[in-house]
Amino acid sequence: MKFKAWMVGVLCAGFCVETFAQDAVFSFGGKVVDKAGKGIAGVVVNDGMSFTQTDAKGAWSLRTDTTRSKFVSISTPAAYELPQQDGLAAGHYVSVRALAVAGGRHDFVLQKRRQVSERFCFIPVSDPQVRNEREMKRWRQETVPDMVEVIDSLKQSREVVGMTLGDLVFDNMSLYGEYKASLENTGATFFQCIGNHDFDKQYQDLHNMAAGTPVYGEMVYNRYFGPTDYSFNIGKAHVVTMKNLNYVGNKHYLEAMTGDQIAWLEKDLSYVPKGSLVLLNMHAAAWNRVGKDGNIRNAARLQEALKDYNVHVFCGHTHFFQNVEVASNLYQHNIGAACGAWWAGWVNQCGAPNGYLVVDVDGDRLKWHYKATRRDFSYQFRLYNKGEFQSQAPFVVANVWDWDDACRIVWYQDGKPMGEMEQFVGADEERASQLKDRSAAVQTPHLFRALPADGARQVKVEWTNRFGETYTQTIDL
Repeated sequence: MKFKAWMVGVLCAGFCVETFAQDAVFSFGGKVVDKAGKGIAGVVVNDGMSFTQTDAKGAWSLRTDTTRSKFVSISTPAAYELPQQDGLAAGHYVSVRALAVAGGRHDFVLQKRRQVSERFCFIPVSDPQVRNEREMKRWRQETVPDMVEVIDSLKQSREVVGMTLGDLVFDNMSLYGEYKASLENTGATFFQCIGNHDFDKQYQDLHNMAAGTPVYGEMVYNRYFGPTDYSFNIGKAHVVTMKNLNYVGNKHYLEAMTGDQIAWLEKDLSYVPKGSLVLLNMHAAAWNRVGKDGNIRNAARLQEALKDYNVHVFCGHTHFFQNVEVASNLYQHNIGAACGAWWAGWVNQCGAPNGYLVVDVDGDRLKWHYKATRRDFSYQFRLYNKGEFQSQAPFVVANVWDWDDACRIVWYQDGKPMGEMEQFVGADEERASQLKDRSAAVQTPHLFRALPADGARQVKVEWTNRFGETYTQTIDL
């Protein structure tokens, strides 16, 4: 008991570097066991800086600097169920404070899967970004029921994992509790990623504060959702979630990872066979080609860390949709926001509808579809008639948000094939019409146009995605 009291006192007293720099480093340990209490060997355990694996008896130990590390977490093996409580990821981490209370020991308990499947569904959701009760109401009455309906259908044949990609709230820490409750018992296991609006704006993030500080920007987020950098395994996929913001307080930040974080990722991946499927989740994009000012500063170093793996990156932050095939092994999905353009209407800055991505993972193969809130899966592009798109008045314009270079977009005039539509970069008409200054509308590359002949009566547009699926819309001129 004396040991426990002493540790808790040290951890809670402010961590004054001059007084107890050495005393803030502790030896923590425990076991990873199944429900029967049998140790599980080979489980990766880390404290945000250092890594280890459990031995043959499931035992782990780490020497942890509690001024830098606030959690110890495991990377759940694919043969075990993802630990959760009420449908929210839980049980895969423990705070150093809780470790102190427990005398420096903690046992992680996992349930072995009855059957291991290589197929699951992954639902990344970008930027709920609720700032008040009105926006929380829209999230809870529009987005969440829409997801639950989709999850109800999917979970009949496979496990469903959700991942919110940051900006859960909009600088309003008091809404975390209601946000968390909104995702309970959806039928999926939901994980979280931190965004720039998820920090307590009174403080800088932990790595920018003085060593041993009792307060820091991620503190409230941590209280609800645990560590910002963690991983787990499901099917043949290794799933990683990371903070990629350098938060300096009062809503100011840079899109970047620290050197320590890149080192953490390299250590995490060192336990994963090269060539494996990796799903990396983070808030800010790294490789956008239009709107590049929001890309993280050290994207090249991140790409180098990922070079030996088959990687799909899921991110948000921009409130627009942009797919980028960075390299043969690296594909970035910057998906549309659940809140669109900050709950101003029903579209994102690029004209993509409010919604979320639904990814079918089968072994190391992925197939994805964007799900617009309030619409079915067949709604995959927006078609504007002649005269409706102010800057392209003579043209029929298609906004194809999930476009990438493997897609094909063709058009027909009065039933006659006319070839591919012309791609252009511009601002979506619906979004531009919402703004007092239309010139402030964000540019997007997923716009396509066709010029019908005088006297033409009908235009049909066909979009064929990279999976060979064709979606069609017809418009009378």
